[in-house]
Amino acid sequence: MPDIGQIHRDEYEPELGRSIHAAAAEAPGRIHFLGGQGDPASGFYLCAAIDRCIQLAVSQRKDNSFRFYAVDLNERKRSTLANIKHRREDRWANYIKTAIFLFIELGYPMHGLNISFCGNIPQQIGLASSTAIEAAAAAALRSLLRIHISDMELAQRLHEAHVKFFGSSASLADYQVCLMAKKDQFLYIDSSSGEIVKIKSPLSGFRIMLVDSRVPRMGVESEINSRNADTLKGLEFLSKKFDGANFKDFGSKDLLDALGDFPEQIRRRSIHIVDEIHRVKDACGALQRSDIASLAKIIFHSHESLRDLYEISCPELDWLVKRAQELEGAAGSRMTGHGFGGCTYTIIRRELVDEYKRRLEDYERIFGFRPVIHEVKIASGTKVLHERREVYADTVN
Repeated sequence: MPDIGQIHRDEYEPELGRSIHAAAAEAPGRIHFLGGQGDPASGFYLCAAIDRCIQLAVSQRKDNSFRFYAVDLNERKRSTLANIKHRREDRWANYIKTAIFLFIELGYPMHGLNISFCGNIPQQIGLASSTAIEAAAAAALRSLLRIHISDMELAQRLHEAHVKFFGSSASLADYQVCLMAKKDQFLYIDSSSGEIVKIKSPLSGFRIMLVDSRVPRMGVESEINSRNADTLKGLEFLSKKFDGANFKDFGSKDLLDALGDFPEQIRRRSIHIVDEIHRVKDACGALQRSDIASLAKIIFHSHESLRDLYEISCPELDWLVKRAQELEGAAGSRMTGHGFGGCTYTIIRRELVDEYKRRLEDYERIFGFRPVIHEVKIASGTKVLHERREVYADTVN
């Protein structure tokens, strides 16, 4: 990663004719290893931050102008304090504006800002790069303005700001893992209760491989919305039949009986959600016991359920998972993200990485796309890259 502080100074100091004081922060991407579908009807996750991140620097201006610089795109955008609102044409700058909007909503005085950012999170494959931009911007502003707010509260507030700013739903868990993750630890998140449990990773002898299928994902939003609607219909039916019922109150057999003659499609979606909740909990137990064999079975079964019941996989993703399943040293492989393309993750013993890559060589010949492989590690959450880090002694660990 380049030095974002130096890039920021090179971008803005010539215009100002003086040196500037900037705060900088770094926020990671994340993987949902299990869970992540049917939110908010489900809300259970096993996830972790990864060592791919967004770095962002911010400094104050004397006017009410906002300047945004996307280093990797070599693009620049402008706004004013009166126009901190969502504008479709502002694209990536909207995520930075979400963090500014958050602190305005909280009543902190805000003036003009210069902002620069860069990153190495692979795009468009479900690793929450947009959440990382928002979190890095919020953390850098928190440092610059000396605002005392814990990571836990910041995750909640940033989630609420995103929903209000974009007028669309978002996953609270994404903000929680981005801001609160720890190196070499998984996070179990129950969004319905607010419970967050950190689990030390027993995978020191393994590698995590992300494989981007390169399958075009145009026009899948309606399919994703359809799955979410089916899940909510199933939950609505249950809550009418059993007052206050939630998916987590059922096993899959109980659910089959409870749903009765409800449409088959909604039954399938609902069964996936119920089984996935139990898989998340079982996987946490396997991690805590260092039971890698059980973990692998849980992860493989999760992908099969996404393929057969929730129906968001595709032949390319299934093929990638199958190649991992053939290797005895694989601790699981599964699609991650919204599906219909995107990527898989594979947890595999380090000595088998080259063999796994070799088995993927036929992918392009069969499907016509060249897969892109990223090796990642479980990493820490958002951190300030500035000497003021000690200001946040009250941050939740």
